[in-house]
Amino acid sequence: MRKEEKQEIVQALAEQIKSFGNFYIADTADLSVEKINGIRRKCYEQGIIIQVAKNTLIEKALIEAGVESDEINAVLKGASTILFSEVANAPAKLIKQLRKEGDKPVLKAAYIQETAFIGDNQLDALVNLKSKNELIADVIAALQSPAKNVISALQSGGNTVSGLLKALEQRG
Repeated sequence: MRKEEKQEIVQALAEQIKSFGNFYIADTADLSVEKINGIRRKCYEQGIIIQVAKNTLIEKALIEAGVESDEINAVLKGASTILFSEVANAPAKLIKQLRKEGDKPVLKAAYIQETAFIGDNQLDALVNLKSKNELIADVIAALQSPAKNVISALQSGGNTVSGLLKALEQRG
């Protein structure tokens, strides 16, 4: 591979790192072409971009993108596949789903909202991360809850007051 081609790959990876803001690095070594193609298909269906790159190119792309993490650089050994997604926990969910079928892919590292998660033991924590849309929905639900309670109380109280007034009117 020529130097220009390597530089283009580094630039493309750096742009993806900057634009997505989060990524996962997984080990997919020793998987058959059929399994890799199956993973690629599932990634495409879930809006996840998957790319295999040499560790040195990934390391240079991280520097280019301003991600300086010695922890991530330390796991860049062997075969590395990088996954990008708008939804921070989507690659973790996919990896967990794929692990039901076999022992790979193995999570090497993840970088979410400027925080590095190192090692396969972080997979469950990453799966449970809430996406931006889920957090917004939680906030809206929390804000709506008191308003719904007030409206409900007013409606039921209104019926009680109305019933009380009718009863008093009939007595008098």
